[in-house]
Amino acid sequence: MSLDLAKVAALAAMEKTDEPTLLLDVQKILSITDYFVITSAKNSRQVKAIVDEVNKKVKLAGSLPPRQVEGLGELEWVLLDYGIFVVHVFSNEARSLYGLERLWEDAEQVDITHQEIPIATTASG
Repeated sequence: MSLDLAKVAALAAMEKTDEPTLLLDVQKILSITDYFVITSAKNSRQVKAIVDEVNKKVKLAGSLPPRQVEGLGELEWVLLDYGIFVVHVFSNEARSLYGLERLWEDAEQVDITHQEIPIATTASG
């Protein structure tokens, strides 16, 4: 279930940005969560749009709201902690600066290139 929800979050982010979005399986190297979603945006308005879309689609998929949200004031690095997965939404500059992909390069990357969000998660409410 955690992988399915993490995929929903990654695919929702991909709907709002053309920047690379990664889904990393960190279970073998980190004990506090199973997956990281890492994505970025060209500006703060797009960061906010990604955060809103992820929250909306993950909720529609049956998840509770994030346990913790950080960075909404600055919109440079927003962290959405759902417990079983964590979404990192960066500005492009912050993503380059912090380099989470390099930090977690030992994590297995989950292929999300040919996936679609299930119909149940895209229904309007």
